Amino acid sequence: MTRLSVNINKVATLRNARGGNVPDVEHFATEAQRLGAEGITVHPRPDERHIRRDDVYALRPLVTTEFNIEGNPEPAFTELVLDVRPEQVTLVPDAVSQLTSNHGWDTQTHLAKLSALVRKFKTAGIRVSIFVDPEPLMVEYAKKAGADRVELYTGPYAELYPADPQKAIEMYRPAAEKAREVGLGLNAGHDLNLTNLRAFVQAFPWTAEVSIGQALIADTLYLGLEETIRRYKECLKQ
Repeated sequence: MTRLSVNINKVATLRNARGGNVPDVEHFATEAQRLGAEGITVHPRPDERHIRRDDVYALRPLVTTEFNIEGNPEPAFTELVLDVRPEQVTLVPDAVSQLTSNHGWDTQTHLAKLSALVRKFKTAGIRVSIFVDPEPLMVEYAKKAGADRVELYTGPYAELYPADPQKAIEMYRPAAEKAREVGLGLNAGHDLNLTNLRAFVQAFPWTAEVSIGQALIADTLYLGLEETIRRYKECLKQ
């Protein structure tokens, strides 16, 4: 069964909009795990507009499943990850001012940089996933960089899915097959939701993990956290 990692960035966004500690990201993470989430994902950005550095430190002892920290591996991020030692780090090529992730690494162009980062994190005992577009070549060079996994950027999949589900799936097949062929674990994330998630994991049942934030937090407003996690996990059953 594909594992569900809940990205709690939007919980922090809501908290930061008002100040104080409501909603409490630590409590939300603890409850999400109690209700069945198999991981917690955070994406700290330099401007701390949602998850802050102090959140990451506070969450570390509370995450008893899998802690996944994702972000652009600039020096401050790298230092944070090496200090906190999550189970997984996901390297994402975000610009400082970027609203949300919207593309993966050019792993061929940045092979030397990514290889050095992967060695550094793996030496610290941290599994490394590289965020890539659904292109077999990018998957292949992620393998050459020494990564343990790739996370396929599923924004284009989610955009196309309502109009042509089969075309959306087939657009991702070459990259997903390449990951399996070269021995990389397969993660997926961005704009996955209750409408499109089941089809993706049924098409690629070797998907190890999905990271879902925006849609899951929005669904929680309508359905409550327990029912939302139940529905997402139901989508992940093979």
